[in-house]
Amino acid sequence: MEITTINAELLAKLFLAGAKNLEAKKEWINELNVFPVPDGDTGTNMSMTIMSAAKEVSAIAKPDMRSLAKAISSGSLRGARGNSGVILSQLFRGFTKVIAEYDEIHVQVLADAFQKAVETAYKAVMKPKEGTILTVAKGMSERAAELSDETEDLVYFLEEVIKEGDRVLDQTPEMLPVLKQAGVVDSGGQGLMQVLKGALDALLGKEIDYTIEETGSSEKPTEGAVSSYNIEAQANQEIKFAYCTQFLIMLEKPITTKQESEFKSYLETIGDSIVVVADDEIVKVHVHTNDPGLAMQRGLTYGGLTTIIIENMKLERDEKISALKEKEMQSAGIPQEQKQETAEPPKDMGFISVSIGEGINEIFKGLGVDYIIEGGQTMNPSTEDMLNAIEKVNAKTIFILPNNKNIILAANQAASLVEDKKIIVIPTKTIPQGITALVNYIPDSTPEENEERMNSEIKTVKSGQVTYAVRDTVIDDKEIRQDDYMGIGDTGILSVGRDLEAAVMDMLGQLIDGDSALVSIYYGEDVKEDDAEAIGAKVEENFPEVEVEIHYGGQPIYYYVISVE
Repeated sequence: MEITTINAELLAKLFLAGAKNLEAKKEWINELNVFPVPDGDTGTNMSMTIMSAAKEVSAIAKPDMRSLAKAISSGSLRGARGNSGVILSQLFRGFTKVIAEYDEIHVQVLADAFQKAVETAYKAVMKPKEGTILTVAKGMSERAAELSDETEDLVYFLEEVIKEGDRVLDQTPEMLPVLKQAGVVDSGGQGLMQVLKGALDALLGKEIDYTIEETGSSEKPTEGAVSSYNIEAQANQEIKFAYCTQFLIMLEKPITTKQESEFKSYLETIGDSIVVVADDEIVKVHVHTNDPGLAMQRGLTYGGLTTIIIENMKLERDEKISALKEKEMQSAGIPQEQKQETAEPPKDMGFISVSIGEGINEIFKGLGVDYIIEGGQTMNPSTEDMLNAIEKVNAKTIFILPNNKNIILAANQAASLVEDKKIIVIPTKTIPQGITALVNYIPDSTPEENEERMNSEIKTVKSGQVTYAVRDTVIDDKEIRQDDYMGIGDTGILSVGRDLEAAVMDMLGQLIDGDSALVSIYYGEDVKEDDAEAIGAKVEENFPEVEVEIHYGGQPIYYYVISVE
């Protein structure tokens, strides 16, 4: 069976098949996470990332290569979750930049697209590490370049590229000792291989269900007051320009770079939230303005207008708020009150924090966080979750606290997509770091001064988390059995044992030193207050030089989250 070209319709099927195969294998991929913790989520993150793109692809009735490329790129970008999901979205972004320029794909185009995918993904990661999904992608790209001179058969080409990907994947434990000790290959690399293997199955004509089911938002609202807060945040958000104006310009002749720049500059004088995307035939225009006619009149100087959409955002906002308030009052059994909401101007600085439990949510809110995204451990928020949160915080500058190393990339990606607010991501890797960052925030300082101070202070915090193992493995020369308690520090596993209290104390013995002054213990939803107090008393007894604070965290999965300062 020889195939030499792939059109947009067939490529859409290959992509959907790859997405479905990854989704089917996500739990298996989750089990490949090095740390045998119950929140291993590489497979879930990658699956949700690609399924976000798959939904956009399946919505295109008759795809051409450009519309397909856009759906894959934008869908995966907005749905990206965790480091593995963000890297996968960047691989797709680079890949689609190449294929968008062709009506059909042949071997050389595919090889070029693989190369661009790898270049784009490597640029997105601050410190690329070999032995990961990046290495697997690079190995396949290099093999694709070799094959582009040897064959025109896309079936043979993909089979050989996949063989090389599997070979490199099998070598990842030799590149990362932590993989070798745990006895697993890189989970992100395995996820990527499942995408390509699913695509190859479709190319070979295997029977595949291409149906993509709609799923609800994964963002979990905080119980209690968060629903009310979201309504208030939307009600208080200033709408400076009332009309969301969108239209297409059917160009009479291609628009020059100078004309495009001049058009954008003009739109900036009459509104904000400006997007102008041009190709040889059309210009997509989006602007928030108080006079849509001015935007359209200027657009008419370049060509005819079509697909004109004008929405009154103030009216829509007021109607939405009214409906939400009525629904909330009805669910709480409160008679509806007639009250005029007054929009307030944006404040100078606001905060978004990722959180993991009821008690920790309350601590963050008490420290001034405007919007809380739940799901830091068992469900990494997506780039779109971040963008939704940013939209709801009425502030000129917004600090984002990811509080998990696997969420920082998604937060940075969201920040890069926002133009109307200044977004500063403080790279907090743990809940204690997030709390320390907030404690050191000074309202009278500039955003830049606060950023510098918070970045400096989070480095002084040592964090520890105690959970249980979901499988047998060996990490850092520690033999771990299923259901063992594990104390995990900032750099790896510090303690392992069958007794919870012993695991906590062993971990703290490695975190507390002569400079330590304060130990803060946040106990989880499965821990009784008396047990947490007993742990605190033992810490005071063994380390009399430190002060101990006990807080209810309410976090799932992790019995204790502990900071040492």
